[in-house]
Formats: sequence, structure tokens, C-alpha cells
Amino acid sequence: MSEGTQRRLAAIVSADVVGYSRLMGTDEIGTLNALNAHRSELIDPLIGKHGGRIVKTTGDGLLLEFPSVVAAVECVIAAQEGMAERNAEITTDRAISFRIGVHLGDVIVEGDDIFGDGVNVAARLEGLSEANGVALSDDAYRQVRDRLDVEWQDSGENAVKNIARPVHVWSWSPTVSQERNVGSPKSQALALTDKPSIAVMPFEIGGDGESAFLADGLTEDITTGLSALRWLVVIARPSAMEIASRTKDLRAIGKELNVRYVLTGNVRKSGSRIRVSATLSDAGSARQIWSNRYDRFLEDIFDLQDDLARSISAALAPEISAADLEAIRHTAPENLNAWEAYQRGMAEFHAYNEDSPANAQKYFESVIEHDPNFGSAYSALGRIIWWQVTRGTVPQEEATAAIGKMVSLADKAVQLDPRDGSARIVLGMAHFLQGKHNSAIREIDAGLELNPNSAWGLAQRGCARAFAHIEPEKALEDLELAHRLSPTDPTDRPARMGACAQASLQLRRFEDAIRYGEEQFRAGGAYGGLNAAAGYVGLGDLGQAKKWVSEVTQRRPHVNAALMRSIPGIPQDNHQEWWLGLLQQAGLPE
Repeated sequence: MSEGTQRRLAAIVSADVVGYSRLMGTDEIGTLNALNAHRSELIDPLIGKHGGRIVKTTGDGLLLEFPSVVAAVECVIAAQEGMAERNAEITTDRAISFRIGVHLGDVIVEGDDIFGDGVNVAARLEGLSEANGVALSDDAYRQVRDRLDVEWQDSGENAVKNIARPVHVWSWSPTVSQERNVGSPKSQALALTDKPSIAVMPFEIGGDGESAFLADGLTEDITTGLSALRWLVVIARPSAMEIASRTKDLRAIGKELNVRYVLTGNVRKSGSRIRVSATLSDAGSARQIWSNRYDRFLEDIFDLQDDLARSISAALAPEISAADLEAIRHTAPENLNAWEAYQRGMAEFHAYNEDSPANAQKYFESVIEHDPNFGSAYSALGRIIWWQVTRGTVPQEEATAAIGKMVSLADKAVQLDPRDGSARIVLGMAHFLQGKHNSAIREIDAGLELNPNSAWGLAQRGCARAFAHIEPEKALEDLELAHRLSPTDPTDRPARMGACAQASLQLRRFEDAIRYGEEQFRAGGAYGGLNAAAGYVGLGDLGQAKKWVSEVTQRRPHVNAALMRSIPGIPQDNHQEWWLGLLQQAGLPE
């Protein structure tokens, strides 16, 4: 050891800004100013108050040293709670949040800097922390478990990069339930105080049961209209539908979906007239906040949708601006028959069974016959092609032509309605299948600008990033937020889990890859078994890896490395060959 170099036991803290590159790309100056303000007004004073020192800073991170773990943990929890208060009035896409890791370990001290495994472990813990949370090593946990009144979640042992032994992790977060939802993306749940949050429950039918599509259409359009408001968190429709099939208890709905408000309603049709009753309630108390009844002629349904969305918005935020109100309005089809056919087509599409694509396609083609300017029908047809290509029901020799048609349909939808976020997302999906990955993400970004609460859009962006092998951390952020907005959506669960597994493999988080891969497989995605197998090879467990490859090839005898290389949109790059190399070690045939 050189002169001036010493060793000591220290509490080491590693902190990092979540999504820093995205924040800088959105608003470089604003992000720097906000981060500096958080530092000078909250974080640095807390560090000094608890006897810590700043060892070094990076653009988006801090390395800190404290004389005791108790002081370190008291400091970082106070910092995270303070950040939650400071972010309460800031939109989620611009809020600065931190992940923090804390470790007790031996460090090498040279001048003002510290080095060694202790620093590396703290950095790895920071990567395992929830956004807005703290991840603690077992060594650090033993120092605070009986000294601080803090509820810790046992997150188990985690294999981390460049550390010989697994690290046992204990987690804390102010905004997330301490129950780990195994098989789902780790929750990045938004605190109820961050933004108003609402679930639009399926409107019930009164009278004519044949008019169920009318109630479904109103539910869908109100959900979409409210989703255009940036200040409002809106739960995706599939999750609202799933929980509605189990309970009508508003408190239970609010607790499970983590929302403050619930909208319920009833639709009654009589001849050419409809009556819609809607009620907005506080989910925590089941107290009715607002209710109204609308009696209209059926041909006025589009005005009715706008009136409902405006009234709900006004009840939630009286100060809402005229610009936000305008965002609710959308282009209605010129012919009511087209709207009816579209809603029936979407109902068929969301059934997600073998007959769904063909049945939905007939309805969407009927929409275009009735109204050639109804843009949503074109993008819906594009989604059907996506379904068929990604599930392998389109012969390989026909895939290129099918993808080209998908691009044309999405282009047409965007041309007809430039404010239709779903159309831009479908266009991005088509570009992904063409291998135009950067263009794909740009188009999905544009769609999310128009509809920031689209759980489906966030999931597609996360999938694009993960399956294109770029920005795996951002992919997981997208998928975590999609899960927050649609926690019980069964429709694209295999794809989401597969994307989480692929991103985890790129980050060499093998245990996460196994967990996501196994869940993907259980949800009906056979390739999940391959992701799990790759994770087991990464951990050195060839026995389990071979079992998973065998399970997949028994169900899908045609699966081999050559097939994996032919999947549309997946780049044949170093990661893909590394992944296939792991699988071939586990017995996947060439």
C-alpha cells in the first residue's frame, strides 16, 4: 500500500438520477437547474447534518461516505421523502428521482477518494434500488434493523456484476407496497400525491343488452380522452375491466389499482335516445364527488363523450387550462355505423383468442367501407398484422409484404388524424419490424407525446428498446410504468415479460431474467423458457438451463437457433449471438 493510502470501514452511499439521459434530452437546462436546486436546498444540507461527506459527483450521481450506517440511512431516507414532497406538483416525465444503494464495507482511501469492493457493492445496490427508494446490503441492514423504525422488504440474494458472491438486498420505498409481485416488473408505482389518478370502470348496461358495444365504446373513448391530460394518471382499460369482473367495491378497486378516483356509469338505450349516468367517487372513502345524467339522441354520442370527459376533468382539477380541455377532443367518424363497427372490432380484438384477428379484421374493413376517413380503423388493421407477424402466423416468405402493408396502413392513419397517438405507435411498431429501430422509437415517442398515459404505448416502447438491444435500463423503466398503468392487463403480458427478460439479460441480471422468463412462459409465451434458460446458463446452472430448453423444444419442435435469427425486427448483433451461444450451451439445436 503506497504512502498516503489507508483502509477503513465505512458506510458507503451510491446515488443516481433515474432516467437522466431522457431528462437531459427533454430539457437540458431545466434538468440541470432542477438538480442543482435539489442538491443545494435539500440533499447537500442533509449530508452535512448527518456527518457525511461527498466523495465525488458525476453528472447524474453521487458517491458519499458516512461514519455510521445509521447516519447514512437516516440521511438517504430523509432525502427520498424530501424529494417526494418536492416532486408532488411536478409531472412524472420531468420529475427528478433517485435510486440509492447503501453498504457497510472496507474501503481503500487515497486522498479524498475511496476505492475497493465496498464502493463497487454500493454501486450495484444502487442499480437494484427502486426509483425513489433505497437498497441496503445485508451487512448494512444488520446495523440498522434494531435501531431505526423503518420497514424493510427482504429482496433476497442477487447476483451482481463483478462481485464474486451474491449480495443479499433489503429494500425500502416510500411509494411502493412492500409486497413483491413476483413475475411482474418491479413496481414503479406513482404516489397518489404525485398526480390525480383515476380508473374508468366499464359502464354498465341498462335495458337493451344488444347495446353492450355502446357502453364499451363510451368507456374506451372516455378513458382515451382523459389519458390525453398530462396531469392525470389513467389506468388502462384492460386492467379496469379485469378488476371489474371481480369486485364492485370502490375501496378495493382503489387499493388494488392504486388510484384516488373511480368513475362508474350506466348506459340505457331506448330507440334513438340514450341516457348515460356517470359518477365520480373518491376510492379511499367511497364518497361521491360528482355525478350527472345525460339524455341525448344517439347521433349526439360524440358530443356526449366530450361532455363527460370535460366534466370529470373539471371535477378533478378546477384550474385545468383551456389547452388541456382541448386535448380531450378527438376526430369523430362521419358515420355512426362506422363507429359502431369500430367498437365491435375492438371488442373482438381484445378477446385475444385464435379467432380474434379474423373477426376484428372484418369489422375494421367494414368501418372503412362506411367511412374511409376514420383513421383509427387503419391503425387497428395494422395492429392485426403486428399480431400475426409476431406470433408467426404469417408465412416467412410473406412477412415482408405484410409488414409493408402495416406501414401503409399506419401512414394512412397518421395522415387522416395527426393527433391520433395510437396511429403513431402502430407506425413505430411497423418500423421496428422493418429493422428501423431508432425510427420506431421516435414514432412511439411521438405517440406518447399525444397520449402519455397509454400503457400499451409505453409497453411497446419498452419492447422496442429491449428487443432492439438498446437502452435496456430505459426499456425497464417503460415497462415498469406500463405495469403501473395497467397492472392486471393479460393481453400483452408474454411480450412484456419477454422484453423485461431480454433487458435483464443485457444488463447481466440473470436472476431477474429467469424470473421474467418463467413468468413469460407461464403466460403463454413459449420463448420465455429460452430466456429463463439463458439466465440459468449465466448463473452457471446448466442443469436447469437444459430442462428449460427441453421444455420449449418439446412444445415447439421447430424452435432452433436459425429460427431465432429469422424473427423480424430482431437485430443480429453481438447480444443476439451471445444469447444464442448461451442457449446452445443448454442444448438448443442450430
